[in-house]
Amino acid sequence: MNRIILLVDDDIFQLRLFEKLLTSNGYNCKIALSVDEAESILQSETPDLIVSDYEMPGKDGFEFRRRLLEQDAFKNIPFLFLTSINDKENVQQGLDLKAIDYIAKNTPPSHILSKIDNLLQAVREHYERSLSEIKGIAERLNLRNIPKNAPVLKNFQIDYFNQSFQNQPGGDFIDFIQVNDRYTFIILGDVMGKKWGAWFFSFSFLSYIRSAIRLCVFDENYSLSQILNKLNRVVHADELLSDIFSTLGIVLLDDETGSVKYAGAGDLPVLKFEEHSEELHYFKSDGILLGFSEFGDYSEMDIEIKEGEELYMISDGMIDFEINGEKKSDINLFKEKLFNFKKNKETTLTIKNRLFDKHASQVDDCSIIIIKKV
Repeated sequence: MNRIILLVDDDIFQLRLFEKLLTSNGYNCKIALSVDEAESILQSETPDLIVSDYEMPGKDGFEFRRRLLEQDAFKNIPFLFLTSINDKENVQQGLDLKAIDYIAKNTPPSHILSKIDNLLQAVREHYERSLSEIKGIAERLNLRNIPKNAPVLKNFQIDYFNQSFQNQPGGDFIDFIQVNDRYTFIILGDVMGKKWGAWFFSFSFLSYIRSAIRLCVFDENYSLSQILNKLNRVVHADELLSDIFSTLGIVLLDDETGSVKYAGAGDLPVLKFEEHSEELHYFKSDGILLGFSEFGDYSEMDIEIKEGEELYMISDGMIDFEINGEKKSDINLFKEKLFNFKKNKETTLTIKNRLFDKHASQVDDCSIIIIKKV
């Protein structure tokens, strides 16, 4: 994925020179002639680096940097000052504002490119070390929103796959809760939000989901609608989760009778490929996002599945794609692709791999759970 650099300078000629240099070397540049234009771009783009001139009419580069430092969403974006003034006072003022470095406008292009390449590489290495440390801590604390293995059942085969966006923790979560030899709950959810924030809250949702299921099962209550309604009321009452919502799909497998029940909250439909008729059916829940309202009025349904047939639970990243920098969603496109795979007798593993071929350019976390009746 091309790294994005935001260039800010009131000199359009200078901007175009920098833009040509960087784009010809694989960077994606956004240009702004003023601080106001730059802030407008930041409402829809989060660049990997900001390069801004010191001197500009109206709000100058120093004020721009100070404004960014006051906002959590922007304060940690690496920042370089661009200037034709090479005096120590201005350089020090920029460094005091936590700018990583500065570039003089008369610097040779090869030096500018090397400096930006090296800076972004250093930032990336630092990020990866930090990510590795946090993941290590989460593992030691047994904090995991994607399980290591699926349960082994007599009448069902479960396969799943998760690919986070840009290898960063995200809001998708999966869980398998095998309460006894007969019943297994399959969970797929997606916390609204981006990256670390969604990842953090996914553990809160998972904790509530696990507790709600265990408490209801303790009372011999296996009703998915009742579990969801109780869970939703608890989540809605939690001040920590105020304005944090999640989709949730729950499938209950009865490994004794081979029956399947399903309920959902704001999730995508569960898909089923019918072997004998070669048709792809979908089952859509009518429940609203988890935590959105105190009363969700959730319902459940039975899904008839015969030997050899498969159910597919998916997160919205599976149907998302990007066209001309704009995010699009099309579940019908996904259904058509899945239908063709099944019609051509592709194996479960091949289908899983083929579906994720396109996700080299994914725009969100992607998760799929495949449940096959055996």
